[in-house]
Amino acid sequence: MANRTTVREFILLGLTDNHQFEVILFLLLFGIYLLTLIGNMLIIIITLLNAQLHNPMYFFLRHVAWVEIGYTSNINPKTLANIATGSKSISVAGCKIQSFLCFVLGVTEFLLLAAMSVDRYIAICNPLHYSTIMNGRTCSLLVLSCWAGGLSLILVPAFFLFQMPFCGPNIINHFYCDSGPLLKLACGDTRLVELIDFVTAILSLLGTLSVNIVSYVKIISTILRIPSTTGRKKTFSTCTSHMTVVSLIYSSCIFMYIKPKGTSKLEFNKIVALLNTIIAPLLIPFLYCLRNRQVQDALRAEVKQWIGFWKKLR
Repeated sequence: MANRTTVREFILLGLTDNHQFEVILFLLLFGIYLLTLIGNMLIIIITLLNAQLHNPMYFFLRHVAWVEIGYTSNINPKTLANIATGSKSISVAGCKIQSFLCFVLGVTEFLLLAAMSVDRYIAICNPLHYSTIMNGRTCSLLVLSCWAGGLSLILVPAFFLFQMPFCGPNIINHFYCDSGPLLKLACGDTRLVELIDFVTAILSLLGTLSVNIVSYVKIISTILRIPSTTGRKKTFSTCTSHMTVVSLIYSSCIFMYIKPKGTSKLEFNKIVALLNTIIAPLLIPFLYCLRNRQVQDALRAEVKQWIGFWKKLR
């Protein structure tokens, strides 16, 4: 240990070593990143400006959009810069911070999705008391708890990660600093850190997933008791976007973080990580906008208002 040199930077191998394909990959990732920013900012702006969307569901959705912007901005710009410059390096401090922010924002999103499930449960199963229960104070406290919970759950594993020494190989077979590949390069004994990471993943992933499952079991049982087919379809349509997002995000994260060692290849892990970190933040605005008539109507109203405003200026 005394003869080893302390690592000052890591080398991220990225998604491919094919230089010709990297050009296409850069353009594709850059386009996805721009669309992600535009889509999520549209959700934030529309839910703030349009009075029809001033309700708990869109209040939570606005914070999910902020999380997605932060999440993708934590990973995508560095990935794009490394492809553009050909330099695949990232400092040790930068790598640890990137990993920390990934998990803080990821856990915050799980908590927000769970809060949205509870909101849908109260709206469908207890509609008469919905406005009383889900008032502005309750929603604000829930969102604050989600952000605080995301930070507090990651503080302990982050503390141990920041204490880990790196003095050997510095090549990470990934396109960002995920905790698994990063811990493989640590010099010390990582068993305690891996155990803490696993327990945190269980609490944050399966804990919030159970809230989603219980909420939707009760929601579906309530919907099935609605006598008219039209009523069932209309009520269920308010949940389909959220259910799709939950299925997409949780399935990829469970595959990445709650599985026995050696059950999948690194290359396939990178594909799943790409789905979770790059594709999912892009899909969320489209899922909520394209499948939600209320958001579509609000978007059209805002566009018409802006067109009328610019016409007056001209």
